[in-house]
Parts: sequence; structure tokens; C-alpha cells
Amino acid sequence: MAPYDTVDAQQTRAASTSAVSLPSRAPSKSRWWVWLVVLGLVGAGLWYVRARALQAASSATAGAVPGAGGLGTAPGSFVVPVVVATATKGDLPVFYNGLGTVTALNTVTVRTRIDGELTNVAFKEGQFVKQGDLLAEIDSRPYKVQLEQAQGQLAKDVAARKDAEINLERYKLLFKEGVIPQQQLDTQGSSVGQFDGAIQTDQANIDNAKLNIAYCRITAPISGRVGLRLVDSGNMVHASDANGLLVITQVQPIAVIFSLPQDQLPAVYSRLRNGQELSVDAFDRDNTSKIAAGKLLTIDNQIDPTTGTYKLKSIFSNTDNSLFPNQFVNVHLLVDTKKNVVIVPTSAILRGSQGIYVFAVGPDNTVKVRNLTVAETNGNVTGIAKGLSAGEVVVTDGQDKLQDGSKVEPRTAPSGMASSGAATTAGNSSFASPPGGPAR
Repeated sequence: MAPYDTVDAQQTRAASTSAVSLPSRAPSKSRWWVWLVVLGLVGAGLWYVRARALQAASSATAGAVPGAGGLGTAPGSFVVPVVVATATKGDLPVFYNGLGTVTALNTVTVRTRIDGELTNVAFKEGQFVKQGDLLAEIDSRPYKVQLEQAQGQLAKDVAARKDAEINLERYKLLFKEGVIPQQQLDTQGSSVGQFDGAIQTDQANIDNAKLNIAYCRITAPISGRVGLRLVDSGNMVHASDANGLLVITQVQPIAVIFSLPQDQLPAVYSRLRNGQELSVDAFDRDNTSKIAAGKLLTIDNQIDPTTGTYKLKSIFSNTDNSLFPNQFVNVHLLVDTKKNVVIVPTSAILRGSQGIYVFAVGPDNTVKVRNLTVAETNGNVTGIAKGLSAGEVVVTDGQDKLQDGSKVEPRTAPSGMASSGAATTAGNSSFASPPGGPAR
């Protein structure tokens, strides 16, 4: 009995142990969500603390910058360095800007009028020639032979006519005496007329041979610049050749064809109709350097409906050969000049809900907002019709940190920055009208 009692006792203790351990593990499995909630609360607390710190830092920064939404310290507590310029009074030119292409006033492809061997090329590639200069020569010996043949035929027909005329006089005497009939006399008279026609034909053959000999000397039809040679000496050339011998372009004077928006047509056309001469300036591809100055020649007779623009043709003397055919240029057409206007740099002009304004610097280096009326804008300079006087100082750089009443430290722009690559205005203004201004 004792062994069985021992086994039962062990089973009873194992069962009791299992019963005790199961409740202890169950609660540990059911508390995982508690830790998840704790971690979420910790993360939310960290995020809240960080957000408050960022808000405090941004508020401090906004208060330290004058003009930042009106927050922070009062205007004038900080001195803002700015670039300034002085308004002047002068004449402001009004330009219409367009894109143009240089076009030779005349372009001629020189071709031979006769067939033959090219025996001499008398020009150099790129050479400037004048009208009538010798360019090339063709072998003229075949045409000289034709001339001699025509002259010989003429002499023969002249002698034959003379004989026919003498016989006609004889036939007239014989007809009076009744020896020959009228028909024979008439036939002899017709022979004289036939020889007259033959003589005229012979003379025409002589003139044609002389003309062909003259065509053997090829001369320049216009004055201009010779291009590359298209045929070398020794080749047979024909009047039907498509390419010709060379191309001559007239570059003095030279034309520039450019386009402008149709809205600008009335101002240009009215001045041309009144006989006013409009100045035209050609600038390089970068629109920074002036190449040449000319005048407007004419405008096209229709507007391009696909682009809403019209074409204009200007002419340049081009004595220095600065313009080249098919060159791309920027064209500035001077259509008007505003007299005695206040001129400031365009960078000083600001636009906002209150309209167009500038920051004017007072004697105490405090800025005030000035509302303006703009008369004309020409690239880097703007003419003011109302709201500003000559001699007043305006801010041209650093306006984003300013508000009405801000304290500033005025500085002038480095020499040459405000008018780099600019063309001076027509008046006594110290500002310049830059070639790279926006097209009107």
C-alpha cells in the first residue's frame, strides 16, 4: 500500500503546482496593452514639449526681424543695411524691343551665260568687290571663230547683193526696150531684197558672236562680299548649271528684319506716316553689347495671324562690317522720349495691395512708403510721373526686410552694377537704359 500512496501524493502535489502556476502566467499575457498605452503617452508628451519649444523659437525669431508680419520689437529697434540710389530728372527713351535677323540688301548668285571651259578665276574667297570688277574668264576662242565665220558670210552676202543690184539696173533698161518681160524684172528685184535680209542675218550673227565673247568675261553685277568659290578653274561650265560660280552679298548697307507685337503697330505706323525717322539699335545675341545703329526703313503690309506680330525692315550702313548676313540680333526701336521725368532704378519699384510704391529714405535714415504713378519703364530704369521728386533717396535692394518707419543703414551700389552694359539715356539722367531690358 505504501508505494501507491507515494504515487498519489506526487500526482496530487503536481496538480496543485500546476493549478498555482497557471493563474500567475495568465495575468502577464493580459497586461501587454498597458505598456503600449504608457509608451504612447510618453511619445505624445515628448512631441508636445518639442512643439512648444519650436513655437517659442519661431516667435523669438519673428520678433527679432523688423517687418516680419509686425511681430517682435517696434520698427526702428534694428538697423537694416540696404542699397539706395538717388532719383534724378532727365529724358527717358521709350524702346520697342524685338528679335531680328540680319539680311543682305542684295544677294546674287553669279552664273555663266555661255558654255565653255573656265580658264581664269580672278577673285579670292571673302574678297570685297565693286560692280564691274572681273570675277572669272571662259575660253573665248570658239566664239571668236564664230565671229569670223559670221563676218565672212556677211562679206559674201554683201558682194552678192551688189551683183544682184547691178543686174537689176540692167534688167530695167532691157525691160524698157521690151527685151525682157515684167516677171523677170520683178524676180531680179526680189533677189536684191533677199540679199538685204541675208545681210541683216549676218550682222545679227556677228553681234551674237561679239556678245558671247563679252560673256566670256564674267564681272560683278553688284558691289559686295564674295563667298566661297563653287567651281574651280579648268572645269566646263554651262549656262544651265544650278549652283553657279559664286555668291555675292551686299553688306554695305545691310538690312535687319525684326518683328513686334501688333499692339505696338499704331505708334510706329503713325510716326512713319508723318515722315518721322525712327532710330534702330542692334544688340548682340546676349542683348548686352550694342553692335550697330541704323534707322527704320519700312513695315510690312500685313500682320501674321499665327503670331500676332508684324515685320519691320531697318537699314544699317555697316561700314565696319559688324553685321553679318543671317546673324541673330536683338533690335531696339526708339519710338518716343519722355521729357523731364523723375528716373529711378527699376529695382526700387515695388507692387503690393496698396499699388505701386517705393521705400524713400528720410534724413534720419528712416524709410517711408511712397505710392507712385509710373510713366514708363525702360529696362533697368523707370520714369516716375507722380509721387517722387528728384534728389530723393530710394531703396533698391533689401526691401523685403523693411516696413514703414524702419531704420536703415544706406549703402550705394558698387560702381558699374546698376548700369553694367547699359546705354545712356537721352537726357541728363545718371541712370542708364540697359539693352537687356524686357521687350515691350
